[in-house]
Formats: sequence, C-alpha cells, structure tokens
Amino acid sequence: IHRGGGQIIPTMRNVLYACQLTAQPRIMEPVYLVEIQCPEHAMGGIYGVLNRRRGHVFAEEQRPGTPLYNIKAYLPVMESFGFTADLRSNTSGQAFPQCVFDHWQTMNSDPLEEGSKSYSIVKATRIRKGLSENVPPLDKFFDRL
Repeated sequence: IHRGGGQIIPTMRNVLYACQLTAQPRIMEPVYLVEIQCPEHAMGGIYGVLNRRRGHVFAEEQRPGTPLYNIKAYLPVMESFGFTADLRSNTSGQAFPQCVFDHWQTMNSDPLEEGSKSYSIVKATRIRKGLSENVPPLDKFFDRL
C-alpha cells in the first residue's frame, strides 16, 4: 500500500498539534537587563516603577566618590514600553536607564487557561494573525474513523 503526502501530512499535523496542547505549553518572554543611575533620594520611585512593571532588582551599589547609585534589574520587554518616560516622571528626571537584552524567561501562567496573562498574549497574537480567537480544543485533533 502506497501512502502519499496527502495522507501522511494532515495526520502528522493533527498529531503534533495534539501533542503541543497536551504538553503543558508555556510562553517564553524576552527580558532586558536595565542599568539605572540615580541619586539616593530617587531610588524609591525606581523601585515603585519596576514593581508595577514586573521588574526585579538584583544589584544596587554606590559609585565610589559620587552620590550616585547604580541599580541593575531585570525587566520583561513587554513591560518596557513607556518605561523611560514613567521612570523619569516618578524620579523628577533624575534617573537614567539603559536597557539591553539579557535572556529569555518562561512565563509562569498557562496560555490555555482563560484569564491568565499568557492567555491574553496568545489571544492577541491569534487575532493579529487572522486566526480564530480561541485555541482549538483537543478533541478537534482526534482521529475520525
């Protein structure tokens, strides 16, 4: 019996889609390394802005011989839009950030669970690409005899 691509490819596509849905999928998001220079009295505003935007500080050190502090933090790229303006408004223009891509991080929420942050990202992407709004259910990929 000869099996051509017309029989094998659609079957394999359904198998792979079903595997992806049952494998507890997660979304990876890019993360910036943010280096911020500021005076000591502006640090409270920086921590507030970073906390609102899912960022976290991992290093804070004073520059020797100056009143300035260097703060290093991780900030998800998705949360970085408008970050500089928000930071400047909360520190009266005294903080100077620099953002550089650092690594990829797995989002903790389930992209198939309605109401989660990952779900809203998946839904917006599907709409932008012209696909149906919701992820197809698993039973759509069962073999039909």
